[in-house]
Amino acid sequence: MRKLTGNAVKPPLCALLLVVGIAAVTALCTAAAQEFPTPDSIPRGTMVEMTLPSQTELQRLVDSGLSVDDVRGLTARVHVMAWDWPVLNSLGHSWRIVEDGPADEKAVQGYRANPEIQAAFEAWARDYPHLCQYRSLGTSTHGRALWAIHITENPGVEADKPAVKLIATIHGNEPVGTELLLNLAELLLTQYGTNPRITALVDATDIWLVPLMNPDGMTNLTRNNAQGYDLNRNFPIYGTNYTGNWFDTGVLGESTRQPEVAAIMRWSAERPFVLSANYHGGALVANYPYDHEPGVPSGQPAISPDEALFQTLALAYASNNPPMYASTVFPQGITNGSAWYSLNGGMQDWSYRFMGCMEMTLEVGYTKWPAADALPSYWADNRDAILAYLEKAHTGVRGLVLDRATGAPVYAKAEVAGNTQPVFSNPRVGNYHRILLPGTHSLSWSAPGYITYHADNIGVADGPATRRDVDLSDGDLDADGLVGAPDIQLAVNAVLGEPVVVDADVDGRGLSATDIQAVINQSLAR
Repeated sequence: MRKLTGNAVKPPLCALLLVVGIAAVTALCTAAAQEFPTPDSIPRGTMVEMTLPSQTELQRLVDSGLSVDDVRGLTARVHVMAWDWPVLNSLGHSWRIVEDGPADEKAVQGYRANPEIQAAFEAWARDYPHLCQYRSLGTSTHGRALWAIHITENPGVEADKPAVKLIATIHGNEPVGTELLLNLAELLLTQYGTNPRITALVDATDIWLVPLMNPDGMTNLTRNNAQGYDLNRNFPIYGTNYTGNWFDTGVLGESTRQPEVAAIMRWSAERPFVLSANYHGGALVANYPYDHEPGVPSGQPAISPDEALFQTLALAYASNNPPMYASTVFPQGITNGSAWYSLNGGMQDWSYRFMGCMEMTLEVGYTKWPAADALPSYWADNRDAILAYLEKAHTGVRGLVLDRATGAPVYAKAEVAGNTQPVFSNPRVGNYHRILLPGTHSLSWSAPGYITYHADNIGVADGPATRRDVDLSDGDLDADGLVGAPDIQLAVNAVLGEPVVVDADVDGRGLSATDIQAVINQSLAR
């Protein structure tokens, strides 16, 4: 399903055998002593359910580094690998093994894995070359490709469009999302040109789909990847592995991650994605950041700067998915991640905090691996929800950030006043897209070597994004390649009302002494 905590390090084989022995002894000696699973269960791990006596004990479980899969009240499900048993049993609570996978072999049939995905992508690229291209983002532990398909009008050309991404089956035993994304690709391609809604979406949006992020896990019918890692606990952890963002640090940190995670990280850094979602199974809810905030206990909401906006995005999905919206567990079918239960190393928090991409975790059904004959009903429930969600990428404020002198695209940071979470422009096109709620917002744009530009009181309606293009100045007003006394004098003259042939309002707030000071600062910086 969606979550687990920590980035546990898997011990070498000799240590693993020792751990298994210790676990067996521990299981016999603790107050909650139970029979240790047989070695045959080790590769897939085991799902256990336990009811804790208090919120304090539930917090101990969440903080233990074990893979918590779900929490309902004080009852939690935990995915346990062989090396996890000593930790589980040290908590001193009884547990029971529960089903975590397809009910029988018939349920496995009818799902498409890597060979079928590749074949479908090849056929679509051949039949719709003007609408799609596909590529491998990297390979899994066992060398299986992580296939991605890019769908948009004229996909070979960079354009001023918001980039969105949908990723499925990060947990190998939750494959419904794979089928949803393959159905989505087919819908977008086959109805382009005849369905006005689909045509408009494909024309205006860079849509990227990764139907199967954990191909080894799906092949093995297990949650984790081939090395036993939960990939949705393997992304960098805020406050431990990073505190800034990709734009400011330029340090991705993918080298210590599992190959599937590293591939997604490198791909995410190629372009500023605006909106994202990852698909799971085992619950029915649209879950949004934060999954974890240092100091906020599990079961309490961890509020991001975009909490209200995330609620709106989650409702855009849930309200178009009737069973999700009618949930008796989560009001209106949405939840803040930490309010459900806290986790570290999840993809959605990293995508949002580090890459500036609005991302949610979509749990699309209580059965993780339903029989294939149920898939049409899942598609019926999610089809309109997916489209409504993708269309949200076109709300808020959008535009181009360009060099004032040359017109070249600028890789810039866009920030909203009163909100600490920035977004970034595409360095190849200069386009930025900041999803925002209706209202009045003040934004600023900054980039190394340029003067920060401000635009106050931008009106945002409940509809297509407000356009605000920005020309950043480096302070070289006379275009002689230097920032010095002549540029300062031009700024002074402009502020004094004397005629000048350049736009000396370099900070966007009207001609004033702040423009003079900004040019002076640029000259001193050089």
